[in-house]
Amino acid sequence: MRYKVAVIQNDITRDKTNNLSHISELIISASERADIIVLPEMFNCPYNGKTFIKYAEEFPGETCNLLERLAKEKQCLIIGGSIPELEGVAIYNTTYVYGPMGFVAKYRKMYLFDVDIIGQITFKESDYVKAGNDIVVFEYENLKIGLSICYDIRFPELARALVDQGAQVIVVPAAFNTTTGPIHWALTARGRAVDNQVYYIMASPARSESLSYKAYGHSMIVSPWGEVLSEGGIEETIIYGEVDTEYISKIRKELPLLQHRKQR
Repeated sequence: MRYKVAVIQNDITRDKTNNLSHISELIISASERADIIVLPEMFNCPYNGKTFIKYAEEFPGETCNLLERLAKEKQCLIIGGSIPELEGVAIYNTTYVYGPMGFVAKYRKMYLFDVDIIGQITFKESDYVKAGNDIVVFEYENLKIGLSICYDIRFPELARALVDQGAQVIVVPAAFNTTTGPIHWALTARGRAVDNQVYYIMASPARSESLSYKAYGHSMIVSPWGEVLSEGGIEETIIYGEVDTEYISKIRKELPLLQHRKQR
């Protein structure tokens, strides 16, 4: 089966109302060409831990209500990037997924971005966000989709766990930065796709020079053979591609990596 995919790389401002209004327009546009629509990490607010509490929502909040309404109206699957989710006093970096019938799944980022690359970038996500624990694979019209968020992609054991649960596609809303992005973004996505013989869908925000955190951009769709099928630049855009489950089967039959694994 073939599935048409759109990845939205949206401009983000400090005005949440404006961000939601704009993403709504972009989703409506993308739905004219795609069955599955993927949004970036923190698509409704700046990626800034200090301000997450300002934008955080309890479930279901205005962002989730918007995604649910649009998924029903446009009869599509919306993988809602991620937003700051408030539960009690904790904030999670959470993906919500909605389809034509309503809520489908949610995933909380498991690996938090705590790094100190001297002279380039220091960020400690765990100061603001609590880690999730659940591995999430869901099924949509016979397609099995696994969820990760940004820094999660650096941990191959998570990707393999998703594949072990049947994932044919792994979706990664991600705000890589301009330090690691040029070296690791495509390299990691292509490597994970090849090793696990799945499609990787990488969704970044557009780069905004007015915000403190500079996203790398370059949203992309990668095939199970490691080919970059579609890629954006740094500006706002919508990229399109296709997921072909027969192609996944072909790759896994011709190069049976998953069958050749050894238990140790």
